[in-house]
Amino acid sequence: MTDTVPKEHLRIGLIATDPLRILGLQTIFAEGNVDVLSLSVPGALDASGVSVIMIDAACIDHLFELLETFRRSRPHLRLIVIGLEESHDHIQRVIGAGAKGYLAHTARENEIRLAVEIVSDGSVWAPRKVLARLLEASATAGDIYGPAADPKFTERESQVLKLLVAGQPNRDIAAALGIDAATVKAHVGRLMRKVGVENRIALTMQAVSRNLVTK
Repeated sequence: MTDTVPKEHLRIGLIATDPLRILGLQTIFAEGNVDVLSLSVPGALDASGVSVIMIDAACIDHLFELLETFRRSRPHLRLIVIGLEESHDHIQRVIGAGAKGYLAHTARENEIRLAVEIVSDGSVWAPRKVLARLLEASATAGDIYGPAADPKFTERESQVLKLLVAGQPNRDIAAALGIDAATVKAHVGRLMRKVGVENRIALTMQAVSRNLVTK
């Protein structure tokens, strides 16, 4: 099997008013299997076929109210906020409000591409310190799952988990291991059940905090 894994077609909604930002993001993804659609706020709430929405915080007066609206009306949408603020406290608040990713306006092209891949795969894109804070807050609140204190993984599951913790999207994990993306998703599903978590984000956090990648 070759290392080339086909990319799934992805449609990204973009809430922005700056024509240069819209054009820039469309240009970044022009050669990939990605469509970038410019949306208004009402249009984003009703848009079909869109799994990821990027929000330019500079054009939104009430960002956190908008995130809450998305969380209530379209909880399965994956949101990435693009903003000027780079403090960890602010980014943590954005992620805590329901966004799955945060990019600074100064983010480079490769960082934007990787963030979209990571978020579309179901994980969170944020600085490590922010993810660590979220894990600590989750543990303090008692929101830690895990029926198995010492889960046992197959060799392949351990390989997938190691790459997942390293921040690799499904496509890159598949290429590295010589398997297809659907098989990666199946392994991730089994890992979540064994660790006792409900999503990939919690799986990554638990793997780091419990040193599961060494087991």
